[in-house]
Amino acid sequence: MNVVTMGVHVLDVLVRPVEAIPEGQGATLVEDIRMTAAGTAGGTALTLAKLGASVRSAGAIGTDPTGDMLLQLLRRAGVDTEFLVRRTDTATSASVLPIRPNGDRPSLHLLGANITYGLDDVPWDAVAAATHLHLGGPELIGVDVAARILSYAKEHGTVTSVDLLAPGALGSFEQLEAALPYIDHLLPNEDQVLGFSGEPDLAAGVRRLRGAGVGTIAVTRGGDGALVVSADGSETVPAFAVDVVDTTGCGDAFSAGYLRGVALGRAPAQAAVLGCAAAALVAQGLGSDHGDFDLAAADGFAGSAKTRP
Repeated sequence: MNVVTMGVHVLDVLVRPVEAIPEGQGATLVEDIRMTAAGTAGGTALTLAKLGASVRSAGAIGTDPTGDMLLQLLRRAGVDTEFLVRRTDTATSASVLPIRPNGDRPSLHLLGANITYGLDDVPWDAVAAATHLHLGGPELIGVDVAARILSYAKEHGTVTSVDLLAPGALGSFEQLEAALPYIDHLLPNEDQVLGFSGEPDLAAGVRRLRGAGVGTIAVTRGGDGALVVSADGSETVPAFAVDVVDTTGCGDAFSAGYLRGVALGRAPAQAAVLGCAAAALVAQGLGSDHGDFDLAAADGFAGSAKTRP
Protein backbone atom coordinates (compact mmCIF):
# COMPACT_ATOMS: atom_id res chain seq x y z
CA MET A 1 0.00 0.00 0.00
CA ASN A 2 1.52 3.26 -1.19
CA VAL A 3 -0.68 6.05 0.19
CA VAL A 4 -0.64 9.83 0.14
CA THR A 5 -2.40 11.26 3.21
CA MET A 6 -3.35 14.80 2.22
CA GLY A 7 -5.00 17.60 4.12
CA VAL A 8 -5.28 18.41 7.82
CA HIS A 9 -2.15 18.14 9.96
CA VAL A 10 -2.30 19.26 13.58
CA LEU A 11 -0.01 19.23 16.59
CA ASP A 12 -2.02 18.09 19.61
CA VAL A 13 -1.08 19.02 23.18
CA LEU A 14 -2.96 16.66 25.48
CA VAL A 15 -3.41 17.17 29.23
CA ARG A 16 -4.87 14.43 31.44
CA PRO A 17 -6.94 14.24 33.57
CA VAL A 18 -8.76 17.57 33.58
CA GLU A 19 -12.06 17.81 35.45
CA ALA A 20 -12.20 21.61 35.34
CA ILE A 21 -10.03 24.56 34.29
CA PRO A 22 -8.74 26.38 37.42
CA GLU A 23 -10.23 29.83 37.88
CA GLY A 24 -8.17 33.02 37.75
CA GLN A 25 -4.48 32.29 38.37
CA GLY A 26 -5.20 28.94 39.97
CA ALA A 27 -3.21 25.80 39.20
CA THR A 28 -3.75 22.07 39.44
CA LEU A 29 -1.51 19.05 39.07
CA VAL A 30 -2.10 16.54 36.26
CA GLU A 31 -0.78 13.06 35.52
CA ASP A 32 0.38 13.52 31.93
CA ILE A 33 1.05 16.13 29.24
CA ARG A 34 1.97 14.89 25.75
CA MET A 35 2.38 16.21 22.23
CA THR A 36 1.40 14.13 19.21
CA ALA A 37 0.93 14.53 15.48
CA ALA A 38 -2.76 14.47 14.64
CA GLY A 39 -5.45 15.55 12.17
CA THR A 40 -7.58 13.76 9.60
CA ALA A 41 -4.48 13.38 7.42
CA GLY A 42 -1.66 13.44 9.98
CA GLY A 43 -3.30 11.16 12.53
CA THR A 44 -4.37 8.68 9.85
CA ALA A 45 -0.80 8.64 8.53
CA LEU A 46 0.53 7.55 11.94
CA THR A 47 -1.63 4.42 12.14
CA LEU A 48 -1.27 3.56 8.46
CA ALA A 49 2.49 3.48 8.96
CA LYS A 50 2.09 1.17 11.98
CA LEU A 51 -0.04 -1.17 9.89
CA GLY A 52 2.64 -1.53 7.24
CA ALA A 53 1.68 1.02 4.59
CA SER A 54 4.19 3.25 2.86
CA VAL A 55 2.94 6.74 3.76
CA ARG A 56 3.68 10.17 2.33
CA SER A 57 1.93 13.15 3.91
CA ALA A 58 0.91 16.29 2.03
CA GLY A 59 -0.49 19.49 3.50
CA ALA A 60 0.42 22.94 4.77
CA ILE A 61 2.13 23.82 8.05
CA GLY A 62 4.04 26.84 9.35
CA THR A 63 7.75 27.45 9.71
CA ASP A 64 7.24 27.90 13.46
CA PRO A 65 8.54 25.57 16.23
CA THR A 66 5.13 23.89 16.27
CA GLY A 67 5.70 22.87 12.66
CA ASP A 68 9.20 21.64 13.49
CA MET A 69 7.81 19.41 16.23
CA LEU A 70 5.02 18.10 13.98
CA LEU A 71 7.55 17.11 11.32
CA GLN A 72 9.76 15.40 13.88
CA LEU A 73 6.89 13.35 15.28
CA LEU A 74 5.69 12.24 11.84
CA ARG A 75 9.18 11.27 10.71
CA ARG A 76 9.80 9.34 13.91
CA ALA A 77 6.67 7.32 13.09
CA GLY A 78 7.99 6.45 9.64
CA VAL A 79 5.93 8.95 7.63
CA ASP A 80 7.55 10.67 4.64
CA THR A 81 7.01 14.43 5.08
CA GLU A 82 8.53 15.59 1.78
CA PHE A 83 5.22 17.00 0.53
CA LEU A 84 4.33 19.06 3.59
CA VAL A 85 4.71 22.67 2.43
CA ARG A 86 5.71 25.32 4.98
CA ARG A 87 4.20 28.80 5.24
CA THR A 88 6.24 31.69 6.58
CA ASP A 89 3.18 33.86 7.30
CA THR A 90 0.80 31.37 8.91
CA ALA A 91 1.06 29.29 12.07
CA THR A 92 0.93 25.51 12.16
CA SER A 93 -2.46 24.19 13.19
CA ALA A 94 -2.54 23.06 16.82
CA SER A 95 -5.00 21.94 19.49
CA VAL A 96 -4.92 21.88 23.28
CA LEU A 97 -7.01 18.96 24.53
CA PRO A 98 -7.92 18.76 28.23
CA ILE A 99 -8.85 15.09 28.56
CA ARG A 100 -11.62 14.35 31.05
CA PRO A 101 -11.42 11.29 33.33
CA ASN A 102 -13.98 9.45 31.15
CA GLY A 103 -11.96 10.03 27.97
CA ASP A 104 -13.99 12.94 26.56
CA ARG A 105 -11.88 15.64 24.95
CA PRO A 106 -13.06 19.22 24.55
CA SER A 107 -10.75 21.15 22.23
CA LEU A 108 -9.07 24.54 21.98
CA HIS A 109 -8.10 24.70 18.30
CA LEU A 110 -5.97 26.94 16.08
CA LEU A 111 -6.98 26.45 12.43
CA GLY A 112 -3.63 27.62 11.12
CA ALA A 113 -2.06 26.79 7.76
CA ASN A 114 -4.37 23.92 6.82
CA ILE A 115 -6.82 26.23 5.06
CA THR A 116 -4.05 27.65 2.82
CA TYR A 117 -3.41 24.37 0.96
CA GLY A 118 -4.22 24.68 -2.75
CA LEU A 119 -3.78 23.17 -6.20
CA ASP A 120 -0.30 24.66 -6.60
CA ASP A 121 0.84 22.66 -3.56
CA VAL A 122 -0.39 19.23 -4.73
CA PRO A 123 2.31 16.64 -5.63
CA TRP A 124 0.44 15.49 -8.72
CA ASP A 125 2.99 12.89 -9.80
CA ALA A 126 2.96 11.29 -6.34
CA VAL A 127 -0.85 11.18 -6.36
CA ALA A 128 -0.83 9.47 -9.76
CA ALA A 129 1.79 6.96 -8.62
CA ALA A 130 0.07 6.13 -5.31
CA THR A 131 -2.24 3.17 -4.82
CA HIS A 132 -4.38 5.25 -2.42
CA LEU A 133 -5.10 8.92 -1.77
CA HIS A 134 -6.68 9.80 1.57
CA LEU A 135 -7.96 13.38 1.73
CA GLY A 136 -8.67 14.58 5.26
CA GLY A 137 -10.80 17.68 5.81
CA PRO A 138 -11.75 18.60 2.22
CA GLU A 139 -14.20 21.20 3.52
CA LEU A 140 -11.23 23.32 4.69
CA ILE A 141 -9.71 23.68 1.22
CA GLY A 142 -13.00 24.08 -0.64
CA VAL A 143 -15.07 21.60 -2.58
CA ASP A 144 -13.79 22.71 -6.01
CA VAL A 145 -10.16 22.16 -4.99
CA ALA A 146 -11.03 18.84 -3.37
CA ALA A 147 -12.98 17.69 -6.43
CA ARG A 148 -10.07 18.54 -8.73
CA ILE A 149 -7.61 16.55 -6.60
CA LEU A 150 -9.90 13.55 -6.22
CA SER A 151 -10.89 13.46 -9.90
CA TYR A 152 -7.23 13.52 -10.90
CA ALA A 153 -6.52 10.61 -8.59
CA LYS A 154 -9.43 8.63 -10.03
CA GLU A 155 -8.27 9.36 -13.59
CA HIS A 156 -4.92 7.77 -12.71
CA GLY A 157 -6.34 4.66 -11.04
CA THR A 158 -5.67 5.77 -7.46
CA VAL A 159 -8.20 4.59 -4.86
CA THR A 160 -9.68 7.63 -3.10
CA SER A 161 -10.95 8.10 0.43
CA VAL A 162 -12.18 11.11 2.38
CA ASP A 163 -12.64 11.87 6.07
CA LEU A 164 -14.32 15.04 7.32
CA LEU A 165 -13.16 17.41 10.03
CA ALA A 166 -15.99 19.84 10.74
CA PRO A 167 -18.81 18.84 13.11
CA GLY A 168 -22.11 18.11 11.44
CA ALA A 169 -23.64 21.35 12.73
CA LEU A 170 -21.21 23.29 10.52
CA GLY A 171 -21.67 21.08 7.45
CA SER A 172 -23.83 21.33 4.35
CA PHE A 173 -24.37 19.19 1.28
CA GLU A 174 -22.99 21.94 -0.96
CA GLN A 175 -19.63 21.68 0.83
CA LEU A 176 -19.19 18.15 -0.55
CA GLU A 177 -21.49 17.70 -3.53
CA ALA A 178 -19.01 18.38 -6.35
CA ALA A 179 -16.45 15.98 -4.85
CA LEU A 180 -18.77 13.06 -4.05
CA PRO A 181 -18.61 11.30 -7.46
CA TYR A 182 -14.84 10.92 -7.04
CA ILE A 183 -14.86 9.33 -3.57
CA ASP A 184 -14.44 5.56 -3.40
CA HIS A 185 -14.61 5.43 0.41
CA LEU A 186 -16.19 8.11 2.62
CA LEU A 187 -15.36 7.82 6.34
CA PRO A 188 -17.50 10.25 8.37
CA ASN A 189 -18.96 9.94 11.83
CA GLU A 190 -22.70 9.76 12.41
CA ASP A 191 -23.03 13.45 13.29
CA GLN A 192 -21.25 14.43 10.06
CA VAL A 193 -23.51 12.24 7.92
CA LEU A 194 -26.55 14.04 9.32
CA GLY A 195 -25.05 17.52 9.05
CA PHE A 196 -23.48 17.27 5.61
CA SER A 197 -26.38 15.39 4.04
CA GLY A 198 -29.06 17.59 5.60
CA GLU A 199 -31.17 14.52 6.29
CA PRO A 200 -33.00 13.76 9.57
CA ASP A 201 -31.67 10.23 10.15
CA LEU A 202 -28.60 8.15 9.41
CA ALA A 203 -30.17 5.86 6.80
CA ALA A 204 -31.50 8.79 4.76
CA GLY A 205 -28.19 10.63 5.05
CA VAL A 206 -26.20 7.66 3.78
CA ARG A 207 -28.65 7.19 0.88
CA ARG A 208 -28.25 10.81 -0.19
CA LEU A 209 -24.47 10.69 -0.09
CA ARG A 210 -24.29 7.39 -1.98
CA GLY A 211 -26.89 8.64 -4.45
CA ALA A 212 -24.57 11.55 -5.27
CA GLY A 213 -21.80 9.17 -6.30
CA VAL A 214 -19.89 7.88 -3.25
CA GLY A 215 -18.83 4.24 -3.56
CA THR A 216 -18.75 2.92 0.01
CA ILE A 217 -19.51 4.76 3.24
CA ALA A 218 -18.11 3.55 6.57
CA VAL A 219 -19.75 5.55 9.35
CA THR A 220 -18.09 5.58 12.78
CA ARG A 221 -20.49 5.57 15.73
CA GLY A 222 -18.23 5.70 18.78
CA GLY A 223 -19.02 2.93 21.23
CA ASP A 224 -21.63 1.58 18.81
CA GLY A 225 -18.96 0.63 16.28
CA ALA A 226 -19.44 1.30 12.57
CA LEU A 227 -22.04 1.08 9.83
CA VAL A 228 -20.72 0.07 6.41
CA VAL A 229 -22.90 0.73 3.36
CA SER A 230 -21.93 -0.24 -0.18
CA ALA A 231 -23.54 -1.45 -3.39
CA ASP A 232 -23.76 -4.89 -1.76
CA GLY A 233 -25.88 -3.65 1.15
CA SER A 234 -25.25 -2.52 4.72
CA GLU A 235 -23.62 -4.19 7.69
CA THR A 236 -22.97 -3.11 11.27
CA VAL A 237 -19.60 -3.78 12.89
CA PRO A 238 -19.41 -3.65 16.70
CA ALA A 239 -16.81 -1.71 18.64
CA PHE A 240 -14.40 -3.59 20.89
CA ALA A 241 -14.84 -3.48 24.66
CA VAL A 242 -11.81 -1.68 26.12
CA ASP A 243 -11.06 0.68 28.98
CA VAL A 244 -11.04 4.05 27.23
CA VAL A 245 -8.37 6.50 28.33
CA ASP A 246 -8.68 9.06 25.50
CA THR A 247 -10.76 9.13 22.31
CA THR A 248 -8.36 11.50 20.52
CA GLY A 249 -7.40 10.06 17.14
CA CYS A 250 -9.80 7.11 17.29
CA GLY A 251 -11.62 8.21 14.15
CA ASP A 252 -8.31 8.63 12.31
CA ALA A 253 -7.17 5.21 13.54
CA PHE A 254 -10.41 3.68 12.28
CA SER A 255 -9.83 5.28 8.87
CA ALA A 256 -6.30 3.89 8.76
CA GLY A 257 -7.36 0.38 9.75
CA TYR A 258 -10.27 0.38 7.33
CA LEU A 259 -8.14 1.60 4.42
CA ARG A 260 -5.37 -0.88 5.20
CA GLY A 261 -7.98 -3.64 5.13
CA VAL A 262 -9.28 -2.39 1.77
CA ALA A 263 -5.75 -2.38 0.38
CA LEU A 264 -5.34 -5.99 1.51
CA GLY A 265 -8.42 -6.97 -0.49
CA ARG A 266 -10.77 -7.43 2.45
CA ALA A 267 -14.50 -6.85 2.07
CA PRO A 268 -15.66 -3.48 3.47
CA ALA A 269 -17.15 -4.96 6.64
CA GLN A 270 -13.98 -6.93 7.35
CA ALA A 271 -11.92 -3.81 6.68
CA ALA A 272 -14.10 -2.03 9.23
CA VAL A 273 -13.27 -4.73 11.80
CA LEU A 274 -9.60 -3.83 11.40
CA GLY A 275 -10.61 -0.16 11.68
CA CYS A 276 -12.44 -0.79 14.95
CA ALA A 277 -9.46 -2.76 16.26
CA ALA A 278 -7.04 0.07 15.47
CA ALA A 279 -9.37 2.59 17.12
CA ALA A 280 -9.66 0.42 20.24
CA LEU A 281 -5.90 0.07 20.52
CA VAL A 282 -5.40 3.83 20.25
CA ALA A 283 -8.21 4.57 22.74
CA GLN A 284 -6.38 2.77 25.54
CA GLY A 285 -3.74 5.49 25.87
CA LEU A 286 -3.15 9.20 25.40
CA GLY A 287 -3.02 10.71 21.92
CA SER A 288 -3.31 9.71 18.27
CA ASP A 289 -0.01 7.83 18.30
CA HIS A 290 -0.76 5.56 21.27
CA GLY A 291 -0.01 1.86 20.97
CA ASP A 292 2.98 -0.17 19.85
CA PHE A 293 1.15 -2.44 17.41
CA ASP A 294 1.45 -3.61 13.83
CA LEU A 295 -0.94 -5.33 11.40
CA ALA A 296 -0.47 -8.76 12.92
CA ALA A 297 -1.09 -7.43 16.43
CA ALA A 298 -4.19 -5.53 15.34
CA ASP A 299 -5.59 -8.60 13.59
CA GLY A 300 -4.77 -10.70 16.63
CA PHE A 301 -6.57 -8.24 18.88
CA ALA A 302 -9.61 -8.28 16.58
CA GLY A 303 -9.69 -12.08 16.70
CA SER A 304 -9.54 -12.39 20.48
CA ALA A 305 -11.01 -9.25 22.06
CA LYS A 306 -14.60 -9.01 23.21
CA THR A 307 -16.96 -6.64 21.42
CA ARG A 308 -19.42 -4.25 23.01
CA PRO A 309 -23.06 -5.41 23.12
